[in-house]
Amino acid sequence: MALDSAKKKEIISKFAQSENDTGSPAVQIALLSERISYLTDHLKEHKKDHSSRLGLLKLVGQRKRLLNYLKKKDYDKYSQVIKELGIRG
Repeated sequence: MALDSAKKKEIISKFAQSENDTGSPAVQIALLSERISYLTDHLKEHKKDHSSRLGLLKLVGQRKRLLNYLKKKDYDKYSQVIKELGIRG
């Protein structure tokens, strides 16, 4: 299930650097983290849903690559994002 538009706008407004910012690494990481948490809860209930598990692994890998990129480009923003999202860096 995709994120509903209200939740998505809330996440974008929280992490955006400017008014029209929807694609910065911080916003992408926040949106991926929300989808990852949803899929994690889904997989706790549906243990045999292997296709969703593979999708979850792809999302985690994509978030990790974005985190590495943000860490290299702007370490202060990186540390702020992982602190707000409560993820390990």
